[in-house]
Formats: sequence, structure tokens, C-alpha cells
Amino acid sequence: MAKETSKSPSADLSAMSFETALAELEDIIQKLETGGVELEKSIELYERGAALRAHCETKLRAAQERIEQIVATGEDAPKAAPAAFE
Repeated sequence: MAKETSKSPSADLSAMSFETALAELEDIIQKLETGGVELEKSIELYERGAALRAHCETKLRAAQERIEQIVATGEDAPKAAPAAFE
């Protein structure tokens, strides 16, 4: 389970893996859906969740770009070419 944070919504996201961010996002969704969280904490969780969602989307876009750069060679052996990231 992901640890709770009182940091800013985007704290520590740059080094966070997709899997870790997704696990934390799933934990936040579960907490918000159960409704047992105070209003201020719910707002903090929602903000963190929004930042995690954006981070996950960025990671997925980057992975998609890398996959699209894989091209077949003459022997149908995959070859990776560098992707351009924003």
C-alpha cells in the first residue's frame, strides 16, 4: 500500500515509477470511494490523485513513443530507435 503524504500534490513524482504511481492512485481512489475521509484530507487526496494521474499518462505516452520507435529489420528482428521526448 502506498504511504500517505502531506507534501504538495506533485511532490516526488519525477522519480516515481508508473507502477508506484498507479498503486498510490488506486489507494487514493479507494479512500475517496469509501467516504471515511474528512473534507480537507479528501481535497488533498484528490489533488494528489490528479497529479498522479497526469504523471501516469506522461509515463504511458513516453512508453508508447518508445514502442512506436521499434522497427523491423530485414530479418524481422526488432530494432529500437531513440524516441524524441518533450
